[in-house]
Amino acid sequence: MADSNENASRVQKFQHRKGPQKKKMKLWKKIILWILAIIVAMVIFGAGLFTYYASSAPKISYNTLSSDNSTTIYDSKGKVISRLGAQNRDYVKQDQIPDNLKNAIISIEDRHFYKDHGVDPARIVEAAFSNIRGNGGLQGGSTLTQQLVKLSVFSTKASDQTIKRKAQEAWLAVKVDHDYSKQQILEFYINKVYMGNNAYGMQTASDFYFNKPLNKINLSQTAFLAGLPQAPVQYNPYTNPKLATDRRNQVLEAMASNKVITREQANQAEQTSITDGLAKKHTTNSSPDMKNEKYADAYIQQVVQELDQKGYKLNAGNKVYTNLNMDDQKQMYNLANNPTSPVQFPNNNFQIGATMVNSNNGKVVSMLGSRKQKIAFGLNRAVQTDRSSGSTMKPLMDYGPAIEYLKWPTYQAVQDTPFTYPGTNKELQDFDNKHEGTITMRKALVESRNIPAIRTLQQVGIQRSQDFLSGLGMTFDKPLELQNGIGAYISSEQEAAAYAAFANGGTYYKPYLINKVVNVNGAEKKFSSKGHRAMSQDTAFMMNDMLKGVMTSANGSGTAAKIPGLYEAGKTGTTQYPDDWIKRVPNQASMDSWFTGYTKNLSLSIWTGYDHQFKPGNYISEQQTRIAQTYYKEMMSQASVGQPNIDWQKPDNVVETRRDGVNEYYIEGHMGTAVSANNNASQSGQASKNRSVVSNSSSSKNSSSSSSNSNPSSSSQTSSGSSSKVEEPNNQSSSESSSSENNQSSTNSTTATSNDNNQNASSSSSQ
Repeated sequence: MADSNENASRVQKFQHRKGPQKKKMKLWKKIILWILAIIVAMVIFGAGLFTYYASSAPKISYNTLSSDNSTTIYDSKGKVISRLGAQNRDYVKQDQIPDNLKNAIISIEDRHFYKDHGVDPARIVEAAFSNIRGNGGLQGGSTLTQQLVKLSVFSTKASDQTIKRKAQEAWLAVKVDHDYSKQQILEFYINKVYMGNNAYGMQTASDFYFNKPLNKINLSQTAFLAGLPQAPVQYNPYTNPKLATDRRNQVLEAMASNKVITREQANQAEQTSITDGLAKKHTTNSSPDMKNEKYADAYIQQVVQELDQKGYKLNAGNKVYTNLNMDDQKQMYNLANNPTSPVQFPNNNFQIGATMVNSNNGKVVSMLGSRKQKIAFGLNRAVQTDRSSGSTMKPLMDYGPAIEYLKWPTYQAVQDTPFTYPGTNKELQDFDNKHEGTITMRKALVESRNIPAIRTLQQVGIQRSQDFLSGLGMTFDKPLELQNGIGAYISSEQEAAAYAAFANGGTYYKPYLINKVVNVNGAEKKFSSKGHRAMSQDTAFMMNDMLKGVMTSANGSGTAAKIPGLYEAGKTGTTQYPDDWIKRVPNQASMDSWFTGYTKNLSLSIWTGYDHQFKPGNYISEQQTRIAQTYYKEMMSQASVGQPNIDWQKPDNVVETRRDGVNEYYIEGHMGTAVSANNNASQSGQASKNRSVVSNSSSSKNSSSSSSNSNPSSSSQTSSGSSSKVEEPNNQSSSESSSSENNQSSTNSTTATSNDNNQNASSSSSQ
């Protein structure tokens, strides 16, 4: 009986435990079923959506896959200036394509090419893990066939990166893989890709870069061509040899990993210089209506980059309408290249970069990237940002912010007294090694004196100056420092757009070159720059009035740029050699010379100098610093023909006052601090004495000195060592200027605060 009871008890316990377990099992079954149901529903929905999207995919044919789909570029008047691809492509058939090239492309772009069916889900997963690990080889989930489809019928605009586009792309890739052999697909791809320098297809690229057909180039050159389509501008061996080398080696490593070449072959090819066999001269296949291409080389190069940024493929058959004024562009080119030009350059190595923008909308109307350049799409110096801007920075970083944030009047007293950069033993000097004492902001800017500019920046504060620059489209990788108040690393395009904000009354427009794009289907997309207020109208007007004096005052630094009768304003800028180079170059030698000037219609910024400024003999003499000014004068003279010649009107909030025979301005309610009568008299005598010293020199100069690292590739330099000097004004008559500029000042008793941050910047003395 006891055993019977015990067994019954065990049965009850087992059934008690089994009940909850059954419930749990049923719950898990339900969850799994629900998950499976959701997955099935998603698959059905996805399949239906894919089918729907695929049904509306664009048509793709042999002509679509094999045609060049060239991009036609027009100037502002609708005249063709370039056909990228149409006249510069040599089609190569599959039996003429070397196996090494095919293997290189497949290894770096789609190593499963011969096995996939147009799309490869496994490749997508593999590419994701490969990119996470940082391995070379695969660059993304798209197969080679998908890339061909993109090149043939789709753009890369961000707005096009949709599920619908991806579905259509996959469907078309499957269709192409079904309709054409793998060898035909490779043929299409090799002839379709853009290879930089206005070359389409790898046969054309081989002729351009090596003056050889594809079947005559070596393994190193083959790997270079195979890797180029990913970023043809970035991997340009003429302008970016290091990046081109890295990309070529990545292809060689992928080939070795894919076992299509041996490790020894890869190592040997990697030891070959990327410049070995690189062509120095190129033949052109341009048609007669492309005769204007040489004038607009830099402009077209920037159009190509802007198209890429907007997501347009060059071989998509688009019509691109630009803001280029071809008359102005030809003038830019001729002034820099014709032997009979009124602007004389010392030699063919002396270079220039210049950009002209419409002051009222940001349209880039002309751009010159070089002179005496034989390589198409070479270095565009108009957009380079590795040269200091000298004193052209003062209106942007020092005096503009002083008016905007501190409400300084044009006669505000500033101190031109001995100055040492805080935390260093570096003393800042001007061209004459003199100090004017207390002078006006106007005088300091017109004569481009360094010390008042830096003291002004101290009072404004680095952060507020950076905010002001940011409003003018200028941002920097590292925080700026005091030295940047007299020179920073910006391009002529950036500076032309920034000064245009002064010209139009305070609105900044980001510069742009493309006005409209029309695709092969006739769809039109227009572009413009939406302006934003970067400063008050008061600031813009008062800066304009002072910057006029740079060109009109007898002791202004930019008198060589003055165009008689034209309402204009501008600023000079030069940079001198760093301390450890001063003794290696003649006295007053400069590395860079700038001039940026503007009217109410146009803003033009010009850089001149040598690419290798530290090479013996590659310095700018005192007389040569005026080349930028002369170029501005000749260029703006033509560009202003037919344009309204209008002076800037004083805003209601700005008050005009007469001080020492000069019309000065202040913002209502903010009269600032003026120079005392006693100080004014003493400074007048001292300034006359200083000018006498300058007048006895061989010639006047508009220059600025820039203390920088001796490494010419350095993009940010820190001050150290001895004094740095600035540009000297163009003194025409010491007596003529004594009454007007000497007596406009105020005393500034405010103690300037020091900035002790260790900020990376150029230590330039500029004019």
